[in-house]
Amino acid sequence: MSETQRVNQPGREEGVVRVGDHPVEHERPEDWGWHGETGGKGRIGAWIAVLVLLTYLFGNHEGRMEDLWIVGIALVMVLILIWDMRRRKNAWRSR
Repeated sequence: MSETQRVNQPGREEGVVRVGDHPVEHERPEDWGWHGETGGKGRIGAWIAVLVLLTYLFGNHEGRMEDLWIVGIALVMVLILIWDMRRRKNAWRSR
C-alpha cells in the first residue's frame, strides 16, 4: 500500500496525494470525458424529444392547463433548436 499525504490547495478542498506526487492544479474537461457538444445525434434526439412531448397532448385528461405547459415547454425546446441551427450555420467551424 502506498503512503499518502494531505496537501492544501488554494481555493479548493484539501487534497490527498501519494508521497512524492504533485496535486492536480487544473483538470481539463476532456479528462472527465466531456469534449464539447453532443453532435448530430444529440440534435436528432432533441427533435425526437419534442415530438414525444407533443404526443402527451393526446390522452384522457380533461383540464387544459397541462396542454399549455406541454406546448410551452415544446416551444422553448424548438426555439433553442432553431437558435442552435442558426448559430451553427454562421459559425466558423460548424459540426
